[in-house]
Amino acid sequence: MLTPTSTYRLQITSGQDLHRAAELVPYIRRLGADWVYLSPILRATSGSDHGYDVVDPTEVDPERGGSEGLTALSEAAHAAGLGVVVDIVPNHQGVAAPEQNPWWWDLLAEGRDSRYADAFDVDWAAGGGKVLIPVLGDGDEDLSALTVEDGTLHYYDNVYPLAEGTWSEGEDPAEVHGRQHYELINWRRGDSELNYRRFFTVATLAGVRVEDREVFDASHTEVSRWFREGLVDGLRIDHPDGVRDPQDYLDKLAELTGGAWTVVEKILEPGEYLPGEWRTAGTTGYDSLGWIDRVLTDPRGQYELASLDTRLRGGEPVRWAELIHGTKRRMADAGLAAEVHRLVRELPEDFGHGDEVAYDGLAEILSNFPVYRTYLPEGAEHLTVAVAAARQSRPELSDVLADLARVLGADAAHTEELTEVARRFQQTSGMVMAKGVEDTAFYRYTQLTSLTEVGGDPSVFSMTPETFHEAAARRQRESPLTMNTLTTHDTKRSAAVRARITVLAEDPRTWSETVDTLVATGREAGLTLADGPAVNLVLQALVGAWPIERDRAVDYAMKAVREASVSTAWVDGDEEFEADLTRFIDLVLTDPGARGVVEGCVARLEGPGWANALAATALQLTLPGVPDVYQGQELWEPSLVDPDNRRPVDFAALDTLLTELDAAAPGTEHATPPVDGTGAARMLLTSRVLRLRRERPELFADYTPLTVRGALAEHALGYDRGGAATVVTRFPATLAAAGGFTDETVDLPAGTWEDILTRRELTATPGNGIHLADLLTTYPAAILRRKDD
Repeated sequence: MLTPTSTYRLQITSGQDLHRAAELVPYIRRLGADWVYLSPILRATSGSDHGYDVVDPTEVDPERGGSEGLTALSEAAHAAGLGVVVDIVPNHQGVAAPEQNPWWWDLLAEGRDSRYADAFDVDWAAGGGKVLIPVLGDGDEDLSALTVEDGTLHYYDNVYPLAEGTWSEGEDPAEVHGRQHYELINWRRGDSELNYRRFFTVATLAGVRVEDREVFDASHTEVSRWFREGLVDGLRIDHPDGVRDPQDYLDKLAELTGGAWTVVEKILEPGEYLPGEWRTAGTTGYDSLGWIDRVLTDPRGQYELASLDTRLRGGEPVRWAELIHGTKRRMADAGLAAEVHRLVRELPEDFGHGDEVAYDGLAEILSNFPVYRTYLPEGAEHLTVAVAAARQSRPELSDVLADLARVLGADAAHTEELTEVARRFQQTSGMVMAKGVEDTAFYRYTQLTSLTEVGGDPSVFSMTPETFHEAAARRQRESPLTMNTLTTHDTKRSAAVRARITVLAEDPRTWSETVDTLVATGREAGLTLADGPAVNLVLQALVGAWPIERDRAVDYAMKAVREASVSTAWVDGDEEFEADLTRFIDLVLTDPGARGVVEGCVARLEGPGWANALAATALQLTLPGVPDVYQGQELWEPSLVDPDNRRPVDFAALDTLLTELDAAAPGTEHATPPVDGTGAARMLLTSRVLRLRRERPELFADYTPLTVRGALAEHALGYDRGGAATVVTRFPATLAAAGGFTDETVDLPAGTWEDILTRRELTATPGNGIHLADLLTTYPAAILRRKDD
C-alpha cells in the first residue's frame, strides 16, 4: 500500500479546477508535500463551491475540469513523485436541482418502480406512497404558482419530472401535481414530516443506501475507474457515520481500491477510538487538532474567563453537559424530528408503548448519547450510558427506556441480531450530536472560542504535557498513518485565529476589561447588546482574525448567532437583534475609541499568537500521523467558518515567497525570516519539515517524550520521533512576563543535532541538556535532526 508522508489539500472549484491544480503541482512539490489532496470532484450541483452535493457519481464534474482535468492532475502529480488522494461522499447526493441528478429525477418520475428506488432511503408509506419535498413557500399562492412547461412541472425556478400519462395540455397544474410520485409541501413541514433520510437537517442532500451492494457499485463506478487506471492513490471518506454500516462500507471500498490508503472523517469524543476492525488508516485528524490546541492553552485562565462568561449571562454559569443536553433535545424535537418520527415508525408492532411516549424516550436517549454513534455490538456501553442518563433525567420514562434499550440492541451479540430501528438509530444519533453540539452549542459556549472546534470538547479546557504524550504515543503504536490537521474546510476558525485567541487564557483579566469597555461603548451609542455571550464570541473572532473586512465580520457574526439560536435564528430570526449586532461591529471597526481598544488588544495578542501558531504547526507536522496542510495555511491565513475558509488563495504570492526563502544565503536575515505579519516564518517551518519527512521518513518512526527541566519547564514541550526532535514553547505571553528562559534545559539523546530552521548545530551530552534560551532564541519552535545517525 502506498502511503503519504504528508498531504496538501486543494479546494477544487470552477475557478480553481483540476487543470489549475495540475499547474500547482510544482509548487506543492517544492513546498515538500508528498500527496495532493483534492476536495470532492464528482459532478456536483452546478455552481457548488464545495462539491459535497454530488448529483452524478459516474463522472468527474465538468465544471471542475472533468475527466481530462483529473488525468492532467494525476499525470503531473505522479511525474513529480506525488500521490493523489480524493475526498468522496458516500452518504448522500445533492437533490436541490432534480433535473441535474439523473437518479433522483428518475425516482421522482417513476416512484417505487424506478430503477433507483432502492438507491435512496425513502419511507414510502409515511408519504402516502410519495416522496415529500419541502419547497413550497409561506405565501398565499401555495400550488397556484405551479406551471407545466415542456413536459415538466415548475415551481418558480424548481423543475420536476412528470410521470408518463399524468398530464395533458391546458390542465390545472395543481391537479397534475396531485398525480405524481412526489408531493411538494411547505418548507416548514420538512423538519417534522420529511420521509427520506437526509444529511443532517439539509433536505437538499438525500441519503444514499450504499449498504445495498448494487447501490454501492453504481455509486462507485467512477471511483473504481480511478484506481483501475491508476489515477488516484488514496481516499478521504466524508461522514462515514451517516452510512448504515461503516465497517461493511469500508470493507467493500478496500476491495474496490485494492486496500489503498484511506482516512475517514470521524469525530472521536475524548477517550473514544476508532473500531479496530475498520479498514482505514485512521481519521482526518480532528482528534490531534484538539490535543494541540489544549496543550498550548494555559489552564490558569479558565476561572477568570468562566467568571466573565457567567457575568455576561446575568450571573447564571453555563454547564457544558446541561447545555448540550438541551441543544441535542431541541434538535431531536425540531430540526431532526422527522428522523425521530421515522424511528418510532420502525419500532416493532408489539412494542407496547404509544407513539408519543416512544418518541419522548427515543429523543431523550439521543439527547444523552455520549458519542456520535455506536457500531453494535461494538460500543454497546455508550448506548447503556445514554439510557441510564435518560432514566436519571426522566425517571417517569423508565419503562419505555428499558424496552427501547432492548429494541435498540443494547444486548445484541452480533450485527445480524439488530432490528431495523437499531440500525437506523445508529445513523440518527450522529445527526443529533453534530447539529446539537457542533452547529449549536459551539456557538453558545463562548468562554474561550479556540476550544469550540470540530471534534473537540470545550469543557476540556487544557491538556497537560503528560496526557499529550500518552495520546501521541498511542497514535504511534496504533494508527501511525492517520491524518493530522490544524485547519480544514470545516474548521470554525483557522489555526492562526485559534492560536491568537488562545492567548486570552494567559491574560484573561485584560480580556474581561476589554469586553466590558467595548460593551459600555456600544451601549453609550444606543445599542442594546442583550446577548452577552454572543458579543463575547464575536469580539473573540474579531481580535483573532484582525484586521478583518467589514463584510467578512458581519457574515461570520450572522452565521454564528443564527446557529446558536438564542437571540435569533435561521428561521424566523430577530431582525432587530441582528441589526443591533451589525451596528456594534460597525462601531468597533469605525469608531476611533472602540477601534483603538481592539487594536490595543490585538497588539498584546499578536506576538504570542504567532508563537502559538508556530508551536502548533511544529507539533502537527511532526506528530505521529500524516500531516495535512490546508491550502494557504503555510502562511497565517486568518480565516473563519465556511465559506470564509474557502476563499481563493494567492498561489503566485506563495510561490514567490517560497522561492525567496529557498534562494536566501545561509546565515542571512532572509534565511531566517522574523516572526511577523508576513507569515514567512511559518512558510519556512512548513517547507523544512515537510521536506524532511518526505526525504527521511525513518527519522519519524518512533515517539519518545523529552524531559524539560528548570523553573519555567512548563513553558516547553518536546519529543523525539527517532532522529527528528521537536521542541516548542508553551504560554509565550506569561513566559515573556517572567523574563524568558534562563537556565531551563531539554534532555536530548547524546549526539550532534541540527536545527533545520536556523541551521545551527547543537551538541547533547549525557547528563547535560540543551539550554532552551539557546535553542528557542530565534523561533518559538525548533525542529532538530540527528547529524551523527
